[in-house]
Parts: sequence; structure tokens; C-alpha cells
Amino acid sequence: MTAQVESELETETEELTVREAIRQAMREELERDEDVFLIGEDIGVFGGVLEVTGDLYEDFGPERIKDTPISEAGFMGAATGAAATGTRPVVELMFSDFTGVAMEQIMNQMAKMRYMFGGKAEMPVTVRTTEGGGMGAASQHSGTVHSWIAHFPGLKAVAPGTAASAKGLTKAAIRSNDPVFVFENKMIYEQRGAVPTDEDFTIPIGEAAVEREGEDVTVVATQRLVGESLETAENMADDTSVEVIDPRSLYPLDIDTIVESVKKTGRLIVADESPLSYGTHAEIVARVQEEAFFSLDAPIQRVGTPDTHIPFSPPLEQEVLPSGDDVREAIQRVT
Repeated sequence: MTAQVESELETETEELTVREAIRQAMREELERDEDVFLIGEDIGVFGGVLEVTGDLYEDFGPERIKDTPISEAGFMGAATGAAATGTRPVVELMFSDFTGVAMEQIMNQMAKMRYMFGGKAEMPVTVRTTEGGGMGAASQHSGTVHSWIAHFPGLKAVAPGTAASAKGLTKAAIRSNDPVFVFENKMIYEQRGAVPTDEDFTIPIGEAAVEREGEDVTVVATQRLVGESLETAENMADDTSVEVIDPRSLYPLDIDTIVESVKKTGRLIVADESPLSYGTHAEIVARVQEEAFFSLDAPIQRVGTPDTHIPFSPPLEQEVLPSGDDVREAIQRVT
């Protein structure tokens, strides 16, 4: 654990799963600010399709935890209007694959309203949504689409890889006056970690974390691949010193932390579950090429999903999803 991460955990901590950390963040913000409310499908009585909202309905009631019909465009538009008129909605979009259903409200209303009103209209809306394969949920429930949102001016996108970042980024998103998408990889909900108990603990949006220091190669990893990259780094420690960075925020991107690391190690691996073409990998690679080209001692490597949909068949699903083994092979190619 680096000094940077240690400083974020200097206060008293407790062991929580990622799911519990997100729920705790929402509970604290609901208690702190009466303008905060939750809206989405099955988040109330049912407690969320992946049980993230849990018992919040019992404690805050239907006025603060609002179940909606199956209409992503409808409740995304309702949240946009509510944010524009002074409240702080937290939307649960059940699966990120459903972003397309609500894209008009997201792209043409939520993302542009503040700009089109000359900054006079704030848009404090948080959208939580799940991403990633591994659950055998087939193509329409297993996508990783955060590159779409990070691409649109007016939207911020974060993607926590640990329990602490899940809590800190969720709280920061809810307190932000800009629209923030929180992309939660569904396969790490049960991952545990130390989380500060301080109710004012937040992680600034746009600040990466060096999760492990190293000298030979930099691995920039997101979401599920943070943990898998850390495990890989530990297993390779006798032969290769691997630095692992979790960008945490995809837009805005903390490129300075990444570039500083690459200038030290001379090698870069970008590991992200999104498809390899035209996305998160490409942006990080391009920015590093612009700012640290002459520090590179080997070609940058990408680890991600091939440009295909996620299969339903478990063996085929595991074949296309990136893993710690893929990170290890990429490191071996450049060292």
C-alpha cells in the first residue's frame, strides 16, 4: 500500500464489501442532505436487483427511495428535471447495457443543460450502474460501456476498484453539482477492503491512486482488474517490480499520476474490461504517448475484451474476458 492510499485510510476504518460500502455512502448522504433521494427499478421494497440498496427503503421510506416503472428514459428524464430544480437524485440504472434506452435524456438533456443555460442551471445527478461479465448474464446484461459516457462533454465518469474508492467516489458524486456516472463492476460487489468510517470521507473526482509501487512496469487497471493486477504483481514480485495504478476516475482522468509512473518505469500496460477499440485504453495510450513518449522503453500493451459481445456460454465468456493472466502475459512481453 502506497503512502497516497495510506493517507486516505488514516482515519478509523472497518472491513466492508464493495456492496456495503456503496450502500453506506448512500445512507450517509441521505442522512446528511434531505434533498438526496434514490430512484430506479426495484430499488425499494426489493432492495435492488443486486441488493445494493438493501434496507434503505425500510429506513427512509417511499418519499426518499422511489421505485419506478420499467422505463429507463422516463426515470432518467425525471431525475434530470429533479436535479435542475434543486434536488440531488441518485439514479440506479440496473445494467449499463440499458444506457442506450435513456441516451437521449443523458446526451441531450443531462449533459448539455448546464452549458446551454450559461452555467446557471446546476445538474447534481448521480447515476449508478453495473458493468462487466462473469455472471453468465449474456450479452444484454454484461457490457462495459463507460467509454461512452466518458466521451460526452458535460458528464463525469468514475469506476471504483476497491471498497474504499467505492464509498469515497459515490459520496463525491452525490455531492457534485455536475452529473456523475458511477460504474460498478458487478463481479467485485463481494470484494472486501478497509473503508474509512468518517462520514465526510470522499475521494476527489479526477484523482488516481497508486495502489502498489514498482520500478519495472506500470499497470493502469480499472474495476475488477485492479485486484487481479495487484495479485499478479505480488506473484511476479521475485522477478518484476510492478506498479499498479487505479485511475478511479475515467473523466476527468488523472494523467499526471500515470505519466509520472511511466517516466519512472518506462513501460505501460492498460487493463480495462471494455472493448479494445476506440475507448478507455486508447485514450490513456494516446495521452501517455503525447506526454511521455521518450520515456517508453517498450510498446504499450492493452488488456481488454475483444471487439465482440459477451457470450452466454460460461467457457466462452471466460475466454473473452480479460484476467490477471492476461496482465501477466502483457508484462512478460515488455520486460
